Amino acid sequence: MKLRLLVLFCVAILGLKPVLAEEGMLIPSLIAAFENDMKAKGMKLSAADIYSVNNTSIKDAIFQFGGGCTAELVSDKGLLLTNHHCGYGQIQAHSSLEHDYLKNGFWAQTMAQELPNPGLTATRIVRIEDVTAAVLAGASSKTDQVVIAANIKKLVAAAIAGTHFEAEIKPFNHGNDYYLMVKETFTDVRFVGTPPNSIGKFGGDTDNWVWPRHTGDFSVFRIYAGKDNKPAAFSNDNQPYKPLHYLPISFQNRQEGDFTMVYGFPGTTEQHVVSEYLKFIIEKERPARIEMRNHSLAVIDAGMKASDLTRIQYSAKQASIANAWKKWIGQVEGLENLGAVKLKQDYEAKYKAMAISKPEWAKYAVALQTLNGLMAEGTKTEYNYAIGVEYFSVGPEYFKLVRSLEDLLTNYAKYMANNELKGVLDKLQNTADGFFKNFDAAVDRQIFLELTKLYLSYSQQELKGTTVEQLTELIYSKSIFTDAVRYKAFLSSFSEKSIKKLQKDAGFVHFNQFFTPFRNEVVPAYKSFQAEINKWMQVYVEGKYVMFPTDKHWPDANSTLRITYGQLEGSAPTDGMRYTEHTTLDGIVAKYNTGNPDFELLPRMLDLHATKNYGPYAQGDELWVCFTGSNHTTGGNSGSPVLDENGYLMGLNFDRSWESTMSDYLFDPNRCRNIVVDIRYVLWVMDIYSGAKHLVDEMTLMKE
Repeated sequence: MKLRLLVLFCVAILGLKPVLAEEGMLIPSLIAAFENDMKAKGMKLSAADIYSVNNTSIKDAIFQFGGGCTAELVSDKGLLLTNHHCGYGQIQAHSSLEHDYLKNGFWAQTMAQELPNPGLTATRIVRIEDVTAAVLAGASSKTDQVVIAANIKKLVAAAIAGTHFEAEIKPFNHGNDYYLMVKETFTDVRFVGTPPNSIGKFGGDTDNWVWPRHTGDFSVFRIYAGKDNKPAAFSNDNQPYKPLHYLPISFQNRQEGDFTMVYGFPGTTEQHVVSEYLKFIIEKERPARIEMRNHSLAVIDAGMKASDLTRIQYSAKQASIANAWKKWIGQVEGLENLGAVKLKQDYEAKYKAMAISKPEWAKYAVALQTLNGLMAEGTKTEYNYAIGVEYFSVGPEYFKLVRSLEDLLTNYAKYMANNELKGVLDKLQNTADGFFKNFDAAVDRQIFLELTKLYLSYSQQELKGTTVEQLTELIYSKSIFTDAVRYKAFLSSFSEKSIKKLQKDAGFVHFNQFFTPFRNEVVPAYKSFQAEINKWMQVYVEGKYVMFPTDKHWPDANSTLRITYGQLEGSAPTDGMRYTEHTTLDGIVAKYNTGNPDFELLPRMLDLHATKNYGPYAQGDELWVCFTGSNHTTGGNSGSPVLDENGYLMGLNFDRSWESTMSDYLFDPNRCRNIVVDIRYVLWVMDIYSGAKHLVDEMTLMKE
């Protein structure tokens, strides 16, 4: 990384080949190296405005939301914006047939009406520090995990001593670099508002990962803190958090070419994978997982259409399953269209030629050859793990209930001896209430039937003495895990005899017959395989930095805070096709008129469009809904703020275009675009559509 900074300095001073702004997810503490290039593209901020340890900066307004998304503060009262799909679990949890917030939306008119969300967190980064030298101090090599782990433990303890902060150290570049992240985590995060699904999920699966897009993908929360403004458990005495920094709202007109910066927590990219691995992903792993989700989604979709209760129960589950499913379809198509395997092979030929040009670089050629050899031989291990994850973690839901009993069965004697059994059973009863609230046995039964057939086929296993159809009937008519009454009765009279009863339960027996070898054989084999891969990836990636120092290098996303910058712009992803850079409310109504149920609207939207009641939120005579930018994003960037040249909030990142989903492996600056809901549309929905102007009034609107 230090070598990379020296190269960037030379580029800036000597006018060498400029850095491509569009690709890369940059570590904020190193952003000063990119300041000149960012300013050349229109930015008016300084690096210290973006990231600073000693002074407040934009980083203090950026939060990791719930561990998997990004959110940003937009008022001095802790008001937090994120995507609708990021808050969907909370929206669904608060919904019922009597209070259908999914269908109708929800807006707290006072702070007293804001709803608590047990388990939801919002985390800001206090500081980021390169600790590579300290982590590797005394280690015999970069793979000396004993010394490395001991060093990390000491560094983390020292970083948070005497504070209420948390800290972690993560490897970057496959263990060639290490960074310390000191964090402040808030646990009282309340639900403030959401538009109805007809706005927040407008387009449904039809439009997911597709441009042009017209989705109002936002929801609103608020961070609360103790009287000292520090994180505190939920209490009615807590007060809205007073932030170090919050984002002003960009109300200026937009145009193609405007500077854009995304600041958030991207999840995972795999830019360094070798050609054999990419070939496996395209030809085998993704197709199998897509097919398994084809079947489960068909069942869930049918159930949701048939019943409002099932729609509420399965909305969040369906969205989660469908999101990756459609992404993978586009990813495979994009990688194939780009000729990704051939591009990897061409790069590897160049890499190998360089590696064999010097004796001290020979290890890099060995690493490349070894990685491709491992992937050619080890894809069965990775494949078995992938289909197992789909079946046991994403498939039939009753599996989760079986796993919730593992602790009780393992520690039954201890709980009896310590008189703790009742407390454990009470917790399981509470878990059961939550589980069966969102469980439809008929839906789960059909998912079990179809996915069990696929899993047995893919894993080349078979049932003994029965058919899948017979087993399905037995489990869903008799097993304690597929009926709330049976399960709760089982827990209420639990004893040592109950353990023996489980050994005869068809649902319990089936799960353990197949999950036990998966956990005891497939998972360890997968972890061992990945450890071997990572060992060689460490050498391979080191070779990229050493042999090609003037290339653009950036560490793969790993759910840490990153910055990516580019421009507001459209694209021409395929021959004869041109995507404009923004969409408008007119496009929403045009899609509604097609009759596709994914484009259903509530009457108010049509009325406001007919009268062009856009308030102060229009640009000319248009109400912008979404726009695209050339920012390199991935999962985890959902909800990330998209900032203009002044650091003002332009919109919320929520997706990529269909052609961009391949960017987790290969980024094409000509095709890859991130999709953003315009903040002016967000505020229009709050104010004009929903009557929640009091929230807009909390914000600072920058109109000039």
